[in-house]
Amino acid sequence: MPAPALTVETFGCRLNLAESEAMGRLARAAGLADAVVIHSCAVTAEAERQARQAVRRARRERPHSPIIVTGCAAALRPEAFAALPGVVRVLGNGDKLLPAAWRELAAALQQQVPPTAPLPTPATTRGFVAIQRGCDHRCTFCIIPYARGPSRSEPADSVVDAVHRLAQANCREAVLTGVDLTAWGSDLPGRPRLGQLVRKILAEVPALPRLRLSSLDPAEIDDDLWRAIAEETRLMPHLHLSVQAGDDLVLKQMRRRHSRADVLAVAARARALRPGIALGADLIAGFPTETDAQFERTLDLVETAGLDFLHVFSYSPRIGTPAARLPSRPSAVVKERATRLRSLGAERLLRRLNTLTGHTAAVLMERGGAGHTECFARVRPVNPAPPGEIVTLRLAPGGDTHLLGEAA
Repeated sequence: MPAPALTVETFGCRLNLAESEAMGRLARAAGLADAVVIHSCAVTAEAERQARQAVRRARRERPHSPIIVTGCAAALRPEAFAALPGVVRVLGNGDKLLPAAWRELAAALQQQVPPTAPLPTPATTRGFVAIQRGCDHRCTFCIIPYARGPSRSEPADSVVDAVHRLAQANCREAVLTGVDLTAWGSDLPGRPRLGQLVRKILAEVPALPRLRLSSLDPAEIDDDLWRAIAEETRLMPHLHLSVQAGDDLVLKQMRRRHSRADVLAVAARARALRPGIALGADLIAGFPTETDAQFERTLDLVETAGLDFLHVFSYSPRIGTPAARLPSRPSAVVKERATRLRSLGAERLLRRLNTLTGHTAAVLMERGGAGHTECFARVRPVNPAPPGEIVTLRLAPGGDTHLLGEAA
């Protein structure tokens, strides 16, 4: 039987990762020494299924540990998760980051942290900072605004303080996360923009070597952020765009705020301001109205815009969204389109890796003996350095998904 421990299993986005780290700290501070926290995602039916599967696995492997479920899937279907064997509490998205909620839960479970229990070790490689939650938009395919509510921004000083604490803990890279990252500041006094926050972080936390951004809306990249991309070398040359489709009519039916031309303009401007910058994208395969020709335009956009890091979702109808009322494409069609997109993504990634071969790069070492360059290419050094070190390596071919690195 596994030894008692507090574990947090995370599904979904980088915002969930940031929140999981915070929940782990809150739970330990409240005195939870033996529990399994499942942090669920609702972006697809598959993500929800995986969370239920994780609950069942936790029950099987740790039958005496209480199971707590939170996150978007749990917020949308609390009764269904509460009914699963072993689940003692479904914690809402509005409560999961409240210290009082964890203290109440710990007291109810009558758990005590042994006096000799070690404190959690701060991350020394990459830390996630949640700067924004919720979303004010209603894309027709997306259930997340219903689970997380409207957009809410962390004040700039609070964000800077969080990044400063990471740097003090010897974290080498901070990643700013959110449901709608480029909406940051729209609900704050003076309506500051994301670019202002980025510049403030870099100015006020000089000890942080690297700052990275998670997914950006192509329609909302502000001028200050463009200037930061051009001028701030500690802002990593890697943009991940929430694109979803490459055909204008499909984008309108998704109720996205950008066009195909907007994505191409963002890609061109990014490369003009920061040569060598890497671009990635979220893409949905098999949206209900998508014809074969429209899907081909998405494939073409990947090539034309030069998108090298693809995150592909198979369309999944989510009850309560407008798109769920549309006739779905046959599952075989959705699967085939997702496979083609992922195959193209693998080809694009390999081409990107090949362009880096023979060059030197600064690689942030991580656990497991590998690391990432500034443009997020994965590198496995011949002679690994300790996690947290940034080493200069000469890059060589290593495989379909990574490069090898030798001392420069």
